[in-house]
Amino acid sequence: MPVTIRANQNETVDALCWRYYGRTAGVTEAVLQANPGLADHGPILPHGLPVNMPEAQTSAPQRQMVNLWD
Repeated sequence: MPVTIRANQNETVDALCWRYYGRTAGVTEAVLQANPGLADHGPILPHGLPVNMPEAQTSAPQRQMVNLWD
């Protein structure tokens, strides 16, 4: 179930994600997608702006490793 939190003064979306999830990888995009128009506020969010925080995946997406030495 998504949770709504409020932005602190001078907080960015990345900082908000770090504060709530403890990471930014894979969750910043999900927060922007869950909050249409959030990016329209610019890099610094207005103080007290409510932001929906969707449930995060348990881990960041895995990338395929490429071996260049074969």
